[in-house]
Amino acid sequence: MASITLKGVSKAYGKHEPVIRNVDLHIAQGEFCVFVGASGCGKSTLLRMIAGLEDIGSGELLIGDRLMNDVPAARRGVAMVFQSYALFPHMTVYENMAFGLTLAKVDKAVVREKVVGAARILQLEHLLARLPKALSGGQRQRVAIGRAIVREPGVFLFDEPLSNLDAVLRVQTRYEIAKIHREIGNASTVYVTHDQVEAMTLADRIVLLNSGSALARSGSIAQCGAPLELYHRPKNLFVAGFIGSPKMNFIPARLVAAGERLARVQLAGGELLEAQVDARRLLPGAPLTLGIRPEDASAGNATQHLVREVQWQERLGDATYLYLRSGDEQAPWIVKVPGNTHAVAGQRVPLSLPRAAMHLFDEQGEALPRCVEATDILVPLAA
Repeated sequence: MASITLKGVSKAYGKHEPVIRNVDLHIAQGEFCVFVGASGCGKSTLLRMIAGLEDIGSGELLIGDRLMNDVPAARRGVAMVFQSYALFPHMTVYENMAFGLTLAKVDKAVVREKVVGAARILQLEHLLARLPKALSGGQRQRVAIGRAIVREPGVFLFDEPLSNLDAVLRVQTRYEIAKIHREIGNASTVYVTHDQVEAMTLADRIVLLNSGSALARSGSIAQCGAPLELYHRPKNLFVAGFIGSPKMNFIPARLVAAGERLARVQLAGGELLEAQVDARRLLPGAPLTLGIRPEDASAGNATQHLVREVQWQERLGDATYLYLRSGDEQAPWIVKVPGNTHAVAGQRVPLSLPRAAMHLFDEQGEALPRCVEATDILVPLAA
């Protein structure tokens, strides 16, 4: 079992702009780390560099305390699960899971012990004699995971393993991957996905990767931290807009006044709002972007005297999303309300925008410090 350390890692193809720039990251032994980002941000490339399937352009990669830049993939002590199951169709489940150990000429009794043990963890014991064509998509993915487990690697690498599954199987297999990680214990896991729900539910720590011009300005990592840290305290507009579904509402504003724990801002329509944010480093009149998540805003009982017009509603059963329009704002506001809420297009609704739920971003898109304690965000579950 081993940790993973990347020091100043970059990667470019020929004379093109780098796809990975200046990655400094330490993944502790036993940690479940998720790389997430939009298509083209380099998350799979970074994973493949850890696996040894891509050369490192510059910087250092260590697994444990051993430099791995020039070590072949087969000797890195890692196991990788791909988006494609890559099972041998003519081999049984048992033979697929045992294949790597058989190639390594491991004793047959040891092979059987490891395969049966992995099958027990994955609930595949009754399927060991079947061919892949007789399995469901979720079962095939579990076989691919089992093939990795039997090798007892120090590092597990997952490259979008749930992309080919339907919604129900994604939820089930996501739970199984988290359960496997807990049961194995000390193995470090790196998991790549474009799905922020997978990232939020699986990760001990999320690494959100930049792309495009943001990559050139600040390197590949936009923010790294625990899931709720990125959700409640995004470092910038990019993180705030990526984490959360639907994404955070962004509203142009200007600073009116700022105290140690409260800032007052004015919207384009003249409305005044307050946020529990420290904006003292900015001068009155400074342009800002105010952010609030759809689930933090609510319709009715307006505490900050803001009214918006319903444009459209999206019913999901347990909740309804109201799309609200107003004035010069480019995108509609989205507000989450109870599923039994009824609204009609053109209806004007008052909004409640709690001060503690507000975010403010400066002209460069950097977040201003929120003056909200963890106890104001997380509520302990009653015994």
